[in-house]
Amino acid sequence: MKSVHIKQLIEKIEGEAELDFTFNEGKIEDVKINFEFYRGIEEILQGKDARDALVITPRVCGICNHAHLLSAVRAIEDGYTKAGLPIVLSNKANDIREFTLSCELIQNHIKWLYMTILPRLEAYVEQKSEENYAIKATYLSSVITKALAIFAGQWPHSSYAVPGGVTCDPTHLDVIQAQSLVDESIKFFEQVVTGLSLEAYLSIDSVSNLHQIEGDFGRLLHLMSTHDMAQKGRTHDRFIVFGDCILSKSGKSIVTNVSSVDTKYVKESKQVGTVSKAVMYKDRLYEVGPLARGMVAKTPIVKNLHKQYKDSLFTRVFARIHEVAQLLNYSKKLLNNLELDEPSCTLDLNTKLNDFEGTGVIEAARGSLIHTTTVKEGRIVNYEIITPTQWNLSHDTQGQRGIAIKAMVGAKTIEEATFIFRTFDVCSVCTTQ
Repeated sequence: MKSVHIKQLIEKIEGEAELDFTFNEGKIEDVKINFEFYRGIEEILQGKDARDALVITPRVCGICNHAHLLSAVRAIEDGYTKAGLPIVLSNKANDIREFTLSCELIQNHIKWLYMTILPRLEAYVEQKSEENYAIKATYLSSVITKALAIFAGQWPHSSYAVPGGVTCDPTHLDVIQAQSLVDESIKFFEQVVTGLSLEAYLSIDSVSNLHQIEGDFGRLLHLMSTHDMAQKGRTHDRFIVFGDCILSKSGKSIVTNVSSVDTKYVKESKQVGTVSKAVMYKDRLYEVGPLARGMVAKTPIVKNLHKQYKDSLFTRVFARIHEVAQLLNYSKKLLNNLELDEPSCTLDLNTKLNDFEGTGVIEAARGSLIHTTTVKEGRIVNYEIITPTQWNLSHDTQGQRGIAIKAMVGAKTIEEATFIFRTFDVCSVCTTQ
């Protein structure tokens, strides 16, 4: 049978993408992923003052702007340290950065659950509910973002993180307000998302106990399990994490073996038919994101799911929502232990180095985000941004199918393939910066 090519524009992601499917004997045998809209943020940064990156890079994305800010400031701090001006953050500054980033990840995951994956799954299996998922997404994302803004001043596109710390100096009243908003978010998660207390949900560590989960997450799991999705969307079963965070330490996981990683082995390359660049680690493709973090951290429920379903879309989807619970719990602890008497910034704002090269890594919602800056005579001469979606959506390279491409190959319909595609929480905006 002759191969058939069908192109499909994919919306309802962060940005949009064009997928070019090749069908053969009723199944997808290949996919090309095309991002067309190039914006050139890296080029805009050339010739700018080193700290201009703190204002410009958050504009890369309207969802993960904090992650870009923190990667940018870490790149400067790394450069200063390598150049002989070591920077040590106070616990206060570090915890505030951790808190705001956690809030950003929570709002992203919740929007993905309610605006993308759950309604798309219902449409795919033809079991639409009458729930107003947009209202639910807006409610929780707005509540947790208000908590973020107490420290960051605004959202999106905050610039409160600076080399050596943060610009805010919160009061006890600020912390109490943030705690109230986190408690409100936890209450929503318990009553609407899972139907369980946060403590009861986090105690689930095996597949046999997933039936305890109710609410909208329970509905999502039920629809996937009853429509043969526990085995679909599998890929190379290789995972990588570059940023140390509460969710995971850095490392790579292949099968059950976890080992160390170093960003010096990360390589970008151009791809044909898209403005997105491919990215590999030691010439191999790896999946990044919540599932990767769960595998590298050996999170019990994620490892248990993986043991039974491998890197299927079921495991991938579960890992992302599971992070919401972890982050809500972590955020509450951060606020309870915040040391307000410590300095917000340990570096004089007038202290500047004119020549340095540094790398900043953060775990963004979709996976590892890497910023590298080279500064000469106070001006940026080169700036490179490697985004999570580059890892997951790279094309075939050196005989290896891309992560998302391999997951879609074998699907019988475009609807099935595009649902698998969306389980990666695709962001074409970051990827074509």
